[in-house]
Amino acid sequence: MSTPTPFRSIVPSDLSPSDWHPFMVGAVAPRPVAFVSTVAADGSVNLSPYSFFNCFGSNPPILAFSPANRVRDNSQKHTLQNVREVAECVVHICDYAMVEQMSLASTEYAKGVNEFVKAGFTEVPSQQVRPPRVLEAPAAFECVVEQVIELGQNNGAGNLVLCRVVLAHFREDLILPSGIGIDPRKLDAVARLGGDWYSRSAATLFEVPKPNRNLGIGIDQLPEHFRTSDLLTGNNLGRLANIEVQAIPSAADVQAFRQEPIVSYTLSKYPDAAGQRAALMQLGKQLLEEGRLLEAWKVLLLAAE
Repeated sequence: MSTPTPFRSIVPSDLSPSDWHPFMVGAVAPRPVAFVSTVAADGSVNLSPYSFFNCFGSNPPILAFSPANRVRDNSQKHTLQNVREVAECVVHICDYAMVEQMSLASTEYAKGVNEFVKAGFTEVPSQQVRPPRVLEAPAAFECVVEQVIELGQNNGAGNLVLCRVVLAHFREDLILPSGIGIDPRKLDAVARLGGDWYSRSAATLFEVPKPNRNLGIGIDQLPEHFRTSDLLTGNNLGRLANIEVQAIPSAADVQAFRQEPIVSYTLSKYPDAAGQRAALMQLGKQLLEEGRLLEAWKVLLLAAE
């Protein structure tokens, strides 16, 4: 077993807000981005992105974002001032095609300056709320602001804006063929990390079968040579353990699989038992990472013989 990498433990209050902030937003990542349009009492429009954001319920449909006080001088964002004056907003999802414009809209322009104009977005009227909508955004949620919760008074303190969705808009090509849900590959959403870093979801998509679809046996019930393998990773073991007991291949199925060309070829390359075992473990790992779970189980069980 390799020597564990040492950890550094930090008490947030031991650092200045400006020094602590990069640690938190650098580690809590990637974060979805709320691209929020609001209006002030005088009707002036504001548009700004916030990465302290997520959804917090579907019935009622609640989104929340936090325009934190500026770490630099503890001043408050125009978005926060606006939702206190007019308790409505539109929360947009930003895709890769608009990320540079979205970033430009985060510039600290003077109050009353319309970021739709500065960032080159098309302003279209919303149907249920007063703030306008960004036409270029792939998804938008017209919201009523239910509550604003101050999380502190200091530099960097959050202001949690709880929003109830009253109308949503989704670009038609994003919707799955079933008519229910969004295709993440077509959404191509971006997310925020620390510093100047973003991530692009469509470039790094992978699937993990939901455990609640079946009663997985758990890692503790895996064969010992699975659990003690230096080759199989924690992710590998998690996938192997997400199988119901009745789906585990029988001894007869395992022996029959020995005749499969990929197995017989692997065995033929190594005359000694140790070489065959190592090769089968490697093959099982490969099959598992290709999503061929039952075949991986058969090969890995063969490795124990």
